[in-house]
Order: sequence, then C-alpha cells, then structure tokens
Amino acid sequence: MEKTIDPENLTGLSNEEAAKRLGEDGYNELLSQKKQSLFSIFLNVLREPMLVLLLGAGLIYLIIGEVNDALILLLFVFVVVGITFNQERKTERALEALKNLSSPRALVIRGGNQKRIPGREVVKGDILILREGDRVPADGVVLSCTNLLVDESLLTGESLAVRKAEWDKVSRSMPPGGDDLPFVYSGTLVIQGQGVAEVTSTAVQTEMGKIGKALGNITEEDSPLRKETARLVKNFAIVGGVLCFFVVVIYGLTRGDWLHGLLAGLSLSMALLPEEFSVVLLVFLSMGAWRMSKREVLVRRMPAIEALGASTVLCVDKTGTLTVNKMILSSLYSSGEYCELGKNECLDEVFHELIEFSYLASQKDPFDPLEKEIKKSTEKFISDTEHVHDGWKLVREYPLSKSLLALSNVWESYDHRKYVIAAKGAPEAIIELCHIDEAEKERLLTHVQKMAEKGLRLLGVAKASFQDHSLPEKQHDFEFEFVGLLGFIDPVRPSVSQSLKDCYTAGIRVIMITGDYPGTAQHIARKIGLKDPDKYITGPELATMQKKELQERIKTTNIFARVVPEQKLEIVNALKLNGEVVAMTGDGVNDAPALKSAHIGIAMGERGTDVARESSAIVLLNDDFFSIVAAVRLGRRIYDNLKKAIGYIISVHIPIAGLALFPILFNLPLVLLPAHIAFLELIIDPACSTVFEAEPEEKNIMKRPPRSLQDKLFGRRSLTLSLLQGTSMLAGVIIIFLYALDMGKGEVDARTLTFATLVIANLTLIVANLSWSQSLIKTLKSENKALKIVLVGALFGLLMVLYVPPLRSLFHFSMLHGDDLLIVFSVGIVSVLWLKMLSRLNLLKI
Repeated sequence: MEKTIDPENLTGLSNEEAAKRLGEDGYNELLSQKKQSLFSIFLNVLREPMLVLLLGAGLIYLIIGEVNDALILLLFVFVVVGITFNQERKTERALEALKNLSSPRALVIRGGNQKRIPGREVVKGDILILREGDRVPADGVVLSCTNLLVDESLLTGESLAVRKAEWDKVSRSMPPGGDDLPFVYSGTLVIQGQGVAEVTSTAVQTEMGKIGKALGNITEEDSPLRKETARLVKNFAIVGGVLCFFVVVIYGLTRGDWLHGLLAGLSLSMALLPEEFSVVLLVFLSMGAWRMSKREVLVRRMPAIEALGASTVLCVDKTGTLTVNKMILSSLYSSGEYCELGKNECLDEVFHELIEFSYLASQKDPFDPLEKEIKKSTEKFISDTEHVHDGWKLVREYPLSKSLLALSNVWESYDHRKYVIAAKGAPEAIIELCHIDEAEKERLLTHVQKMAEKGLRLLGVAKASFQDHSLPEKQHDFEFEFVGLLGFIDPVRPSVSQSLKDCYTAGIRVIMITGDYPGTAQHIARKIGLKDPDKYITGPELATMQKKELQERIKTTNIFARVVPEQKLEIVNALKLNGEVVAMTGDGVNDAPALKSAHIGIAMGERGTDVARESSAIVLLNDDFFSIVAAVRLGRRIYDNLKKAIGYIISVHIPIAGLALFPILFNLPLVLLPAHIAFLELIIDPACSTVFEAEPEEKNIMKRPPRSLQDKLFGRRSLTLSLLQGTSMLAGVIIIFLYALDMGKGEVDARTLTFATLVIANLTLIVANLSWSQSLIKTLKSENKALKIVLVGALFGLLMVLYVPPLRSLFHFSMLHGDDLLIVFSVGIVSVLWLKMLSRLNLLKI
C-alpha cells in the first residue's frame, strides 16, 4: 500500500514566511526579456548596408527630382523596420507563452489552512495539494500520493501519463520522464489520482524555466541569402560610388561642364544602384509565404523559405508528428484469441467480458486517456448487453503501488450477496495477482511479448469475487482469474510513409527524436520505412558522449530514444556542426529550444503549444506531415527563381551602366538620361519581382539533392553567365550606337535606335532567363501571366515614347521607320539569343 498523508495534519508555511520567501525569490514566473524601444530597433536596422543604400537611393532621387521613387523607397524602409521589429519580438512572445502556461492557480496549505492562490505566488517550501485536472504550478517532491498519474508530454513529448511514487527523502531531482519518480514538474497535468507535494523549485529554476532560459539564450542566425544579398548590394554600391566619382571628374575635366558631369555621374549611379535586390528578396519571400499558406503552411520567418530548399535533415518528434498523439484501443486478447478492433465494427462474445472488467476497473467519469478509450469501447461494443452494470456500487479502490503495478475496484452486486472485483495494470502484475502456475505464466507472457513487439502499450485485466463483508488489506488476498489483455497504440499518421519516401527522393534525411523507449521507436521506424531502424542512441548514452563522438555517430543514426529537451537541442546543434541544414518538427514546449536553434523550425498548428508555434519559423496549420514535402518543393522553386531574377538584374545593369559610361570615356554624346533609366526601371522592377516569381518550377526540382549552404546564390558560374549576357547586350547596343553615328545620324536618332535596341534586348533577356531547360517559344507559351503583361506593357510603352509627339519630345527621341525597327529587333534579340542557342546545343553549360 502507498503511504497516505492527510492534508489536514499538515500546516505548511506560515503566511509571513511565504511572503518573506516571495520577496527573496520573486514571483514563480518566467522573466520577460527587456523590451526594445522602437527607436533602438530603428537604429539597429540602420546599420544594415542594404537599408543604408536604400536611404541613399531615396536621397539621390530627391536630388534629381524623382519624388515618387523617393517615397517608394522610404515606404520600403518602413516595411523593413516593421519586419525587423516583428523578429525582435518573437522570442519575447515565446517566453510570454511559457509564462502563461507555467502560472496556473494552485491549492496550497498555508498556516494549516487550504487556500487557492495564483500560481505565480507559490514559493519554495509550499505544500501543494494535487488533484485530477490540476496543472502543477512548480517543481516539487511527492510526499504522499494515491494513483497519481501525471501527463508530462509538454516536457517529454510523450503522450502516456507517468505514475508517481512517494519521495524516499534521499533521491535527488531528476529530469522528467519514466514511471515511479517521486518528482512533479511545473506545467504538467494531473491525469488521475491525488497527491501532496512540497515545492523545491520555482520560476526559472524549474524544468519549464530551464527551457525558457535556453529559449531566451538562443540567437537566430542571419539567413545565408540575406548575407549574400547584402554582400552583392555592398559590392555594387562600392563600384557605383567609385565609378560615379570618376565620371564626374573625367566629364568635368574633359568638357569643363561640372553640372552636366554631376548629372552624368548620377545617371551612372542610378544605373548601378541595386535597389531591385531588396525588392526582389521581399517580394519573392512574401509571395512564397502566400503560396505556402494555400497549402496550409504558415510561414512566420521569411528566411526559412530559402532554407527549406537546402534542408538536408528533418528531425521529427515521434509523438504528435509521426503519430496522432492519441492512444487508441486497437488489439484485444482473451481465451487464446486475438481481435484487431480497427478491422471489426462488432465484437465477438468472447471479448465482451474483457471490455466489461476493464471498464469496471476504471473511473466512471475518467480523465485518464486510456480509461477514456476503455469507456468509449464499452459504449460502442457492449452498451446494450448484460455486461454493463450501471447500478452497481463502488465499495473500495486498491491503488497502484510501486511494488504492484495494478489497481482494483471492488463493486457490490445487485443482490448485495457478493463483491465483484475488477483489476487492471501491467500484464506482469496482473499475471502475478492471478497466482497461476509457471507453464500458464510462460504461455501468457508469450502473448504479451507478441503484442508488445507491435509497439502496443499493454494492460492486463483480471476478475474476482468475494463473499466476506470484511475486505482484505491487499489485492493479493483475492482469488483473481486472468481475463485478457488490452493493447493501445498511438497510431501513425496516414500520410507519413509516403511523405517519408518523398523526403528520401528529394535527398532529405529523416531522424526520429523521441522520449519513448527504443523498442517502440524502432517499431514505428519500421512501420513508416525509416532507414537503418536497427541503429539508435538513447538519452543516457547521449549524456555521456563528447561533442566529437556525437558528431560522428549522428552521421549514421536515425533514431534517438529516451531523450530530454536539452538533448534535442544538442542533436540539432551537432547536425549543424556537421554542415547539415536542419529542419525540425515539433509540437510541445520541450521542442521550443530545438525549433528555434534549427535552420527551419516547423511547429504543428492544431496540436502544437503556443511556445512551439512562437519559436518556429513555419507552422503546419493542418498538422499534415505531407505538407512539409510541399513546402520543400515550393522552397526549391522560390530559390531557383530568385537565382534567375538576381542573374537577370546583374545582366541588365551591365548595358545600362556601359551606355552611361561609354560616351564619357570616348567623348561622345550622352545616350541615357535619368528619364530613360527610369523607363527601363519600369520594366526591370516588375520583371524581376513578379515575372520571375510566378515562373513554374523546373521538372527535376524534386529529383535532385539539396543544394549546399556553401553554394552561393550567385556563384562563379552564374556570375560568368550574367556577365556574358550583359556584355553581349552591351556590345549589341554599342554597335548600333556607333553605326548610327557613322551613318551620319544625329545625336537624337542615335539615342533612339540605341534605346529601342536596349529595350528589345532586355525583354529577350527576361524570356531567356526564365528557363534554361526549354526553348523561348515554350517559355512564351507557359502559364506565366505576369510575363505576358510585362512584354505587352513594355512594347506598348516603347511605341508610346517613339510615336506620341509629346512623349517623344520629353524623352529626346526621334521617330523610327520600318527598316530601323527591323535593325532594332534583329540586334536586340540576337544579342541574347545566341547564348540560348549554345546552351540548347550543350555547348554552354548552365
């Protein structure tokens, strides 16, 4: 029997002592991070080179009178500040969710009286009274308990409640997880029974508080894409600044006109200012988030979209991610026969007694999930039979004990002539209660082993009757008869197996991280098709490993069992040290630090806690594991198209900058004026931000391995191609410019021919860069509506500035004739098309 302490005999702390300790230790809550002011966040944002360039570009636009462009850039500044502010607040919101979760109402004994107080006012030394449905307000040791079962899934990730035992006054505090520990933990939930506990830790000293502390100390890394884009922008800015200075000096010295030299320098700066990079990055990630939301995937941190396409490892929390986090009664054994409930809508008579006595051994109005499932099965299968005894009276309960993992309910029958006893518990304990011979015991244990190998949580059921009115003190004094076995399972999500195959096809490795036992984890692994299910590492093993050893063993191990939250974080960090791009799914408080540390944290939206959602970068709104594969596919598409857009931006700026610089170096008439560059920007901006974003994915997108994080968005090969394209375009427009001058055409005619050729080359460049795996004709026939809008709009705009007299005068153009247009289209298209032809003939490797 378990020791029982009557709360009426306890005095607890005095109100004065409790107030003193509250003053010394502070409230039992997690401290919020110090809030940053809007001004301080704005100063941090101003340190970003990208934003400095945007502000500089806005200032230049104001100086040259382009007020609208300046206002647009200033608006973008406010958008960046808003996004950064949201990121800075994310950790604070996660800690706030932890704070709310860990501060329930508490029933304590103060000065000999029981009283309800706010959980934040609980102090060390307080005596807690724990009952079914209570949220434990602080960590403590169990002084007394009766059938005390606690759901610790928020800390361990495991759906099964654990049994508690009394403290022996010797055992030291241990991490949560496992049966018969004499400790309770803040934030956990009492499922069954009652108990008395003494508080040992509050606030940040609790297991919940340690998670909150780890969460607050983790710093999010800048995304590689953001770093690389910032580096590209910085390099462009330096080159643009240097060239602008030399243009102004050369123009002033050679022509003696410093004002026009400044205008020429500003034109070159505008040609080289890479403000499109920032716009493209924002638009692609925002539109990507919108597209993912259509697939029930909520993106909370934009850089996660780019990382998805590069993810190499997916760390999966078994409970609630691979499984549905709900124990289902799935298998029965009785009288030598088995029954799989999922395959049967009705139940054979031989199993009715098993359901009957398992129900009699449970609470009438259960809180425990296993007992709820038993009640549900009773109502489904035997509610209209003689096996349900609503009129019977419960006389006595024999609780679980550390020495006997079984409980019994004693019922008084209708005729009051005898007692009926129903027992349930661990199969070995029930078999022991039945006092059967060794041969029968071995036979039953064989069936137990057979069911356990299927990953089932087993309960044995026994029955007895008793005639004497004086009930015995121990369950062993009844003559029990073995009735059968109940098998419960936390079912695997239906879509997991196919999703896992898709992950492997995409070159993504999957690792299962769980607090459950290795055998259960291996059974699930084999069922879903996880690779190398025979290899695993347990939490105790992990605790003794050096970092180097873990880094080495983690390369070939896909199952981690019996781990605690801190170890999940270690696993993620070890993978990151190995150069892996880590995505992690999870739904509990225990997952929050690892979710935040991973490159991509993916929380479950339906079952996930606020803490997990606040700490994650992505939330699966429908908790569908398959949605991760869809998100990876979209992430790869977004990265591909972003790479194409950046390549286009670099290519198109080369002829623009070249035309701004070439006449100055060779003392020729200026070709591009600020108005011309503004016109080109009207094509470039929507092209790189909407046309490329809307381009469908390449056919082989999910059949290639993940890209390496070391691979730059714009590597040497991509840069070479862009430079080649840009140089080819520049050569074409310069040839047209020199040809016009050589033919005796004036400055205006030469400018008109050159500008029109540049526009046509620009449009050809857009179509060519959208896909290097298909022809221009197929690209033009694609479902990319944005492409058609930009092409038609640009050609219409070109015709307007060429043939509408007021606009032609404003742009300093002349009218082009038929032969002129033939030259313009021929040179503009050929200057880009020849490279496309080389790639189609495999003479140019893209």
